[in-house]
Amino acid sequence: MSRYYLTTAIDYSNGDPHIGHAYEKVGADVVARFRRLMGEDVHFVIGMDEHGQKVAQEAAAQGRSPQELVDELAARFQDVWQRLNISHDDFIRTTEPRHSQAVQALVRRIRDTGDLYRDRYEGYYCSGCEAFKREAELEDGRCAIHRSREIEWTEEENWFFRLSAYRDRLIKHVQSNPEFIQPESRRNEILRLLEGGLDDISASRSRVGWGVPFPDEPGHTVYVWFDALPNYISAIGYPADGFGDWWPAALHVIGKDITRFHCVIWPAMLMSAGLELPETVWGHGFVKIGGGKLSKSEAALLDLDQLVARNGPDAFRYFLLREIPWDRDRDFASVDAFLQQFDERYNSDLANDLGNLLNRTVSMSRKYRDGVVSRTADTGLDAHIDSAVDAYGKAMREHRLHDGLDAAMSIVRAANGFIDSEQPWKLAKDPTQEARLDDVLAALVRGLGTTAVVLSPFIPTKAGEIWKRLGGDQLPSLADLTAELPTLLPESWDTVLFPRIEKERDGG
Repeated sequence: MSRYYLTTAIDYSNGDPHIGHAYEKVGADVVARFRRLMGEDVHFVIGMDEHGQKVAQEAAAQGRSPQELVDELAARFQDVWQRLNISHDDFIRTTEPRHSQAVQALVRRIRDTGDLYRDRYEGYYCSGCEAFKREAELEDGRCAIHRSREIEWTEEENWFFRLSAYRDRLIKHVQSNPEFIQPESRRNEILRLLEGGLDDISASRSRVGWGVPFPDEPGHTVYVWFDALPNYISAIGYPADGFGDWWPAALHVIGKDITRFHCVIWPAMLMSAGLELPETVWGHGFVKIGGGKLSKSEAALLDLDQLVARNGPDAFRYFLLREIPWDRDRDFASVDAFLQQFDERYNSDLANDLGNLLNRTVSMSRKYRDGVVSRTADTGLDAHIDSAVDAYGKAMREHRLHDGLDAAMSIVRAANGFIDSEQPWKLAKDPTQEARLDDVLAALVRGLGTTAVVLSPFIPTKAGEIWKRLGGDQLPSLADLTAELPTLLPESWDTVLFPRIEKERDGG
């Protein structure tokens, strides 16, 4: 069995989880579940980035210790991921001893190569990005990403990493391995950055006490990004020999705003330490409201607890990946427009198309054949199912999750059209059409069963319910799908899988 190691960016501990966090985690979870569906041995890691100046400042503002703050936030994040059925295998926190030990081991290894040296830094620092900024990166004297924060002039003596020495090697690797940075737009951005040259970066901070102690250097902590990035190897046991069972990672899933750290700094660190680079870094886009990133007030209106409760966790997962392409941004005109689209997509795709298909197929199979599924020949619907599954698999392997979801739902659309054209209620009245009725009902059951399996990465709970309503037990793998289709449907269920939203709601 092949192994597949998948990670997301670890979330920074200075505020509650928001829709951007959810989009990334749900998308990565879909990848993990799909890979398991393919029969692969998956190890899926998420976690929390808990050190750095911004965390220390936020804790001080609240009159608490940094550890108290990060403990509370870690519990809050984990609760949300549980509600959204994120199937991670590990939750790494950078305040854990296993992580500190791994970071210090990696720093020592990089230092032994001669790639760390002492120097004095004088320049700007954005605590929002936890990053040093060149003057050319500022807009009107402020960070382009965190415009509400005052940029800080910083002077301190640090350890520096010879990032500039890896420019040519990085360019060669990116050009020789087009799968390394995806989608293509992100790869082009990084190549332009590399071609412009690289500056050496701080590997330690002498003015920030909340962090992993820099090895053999009292008074210094590891710079927060030098601390955070190694979580991908600390979570699998680095520096113990067993970490190589999973490394290199098959996929890092990150936001497009941190590609520089993951596609330049992190691979350079790995090159310096003599470790393999991850196979692919995928930089997803953002959820935008009115052309920009979510403001604090908009984020409050799109509260995750309320969004999950609005139409259920599976519906929220479905909406995120149906409406927000995995390779680019999605801009909603307003918060109300977002909520209205959520409800409309729920009604049209889940309640009407999928829910009604399930109800019609089960009721007709019970009414006309006592739930016994049999066939004599394939139909046009069977041909569509086969082509849709092929398109689904190709899109999912290429991380085009929105296209994979559309291929899955095309089976639902085709099946509903098939019912309208074949009219099973008329076939049931004609004794000469018994074989055709069997084939039509069998094709519909196959379509629904196949849909349940291919939708299971997106709507895991509801997909399992669909399979059971068709008489199945545990959802099969993609390879076993044809052999394990249900042949006997149970009595009809009383509850509706996706109850329609009948009344207009406030805010959409």
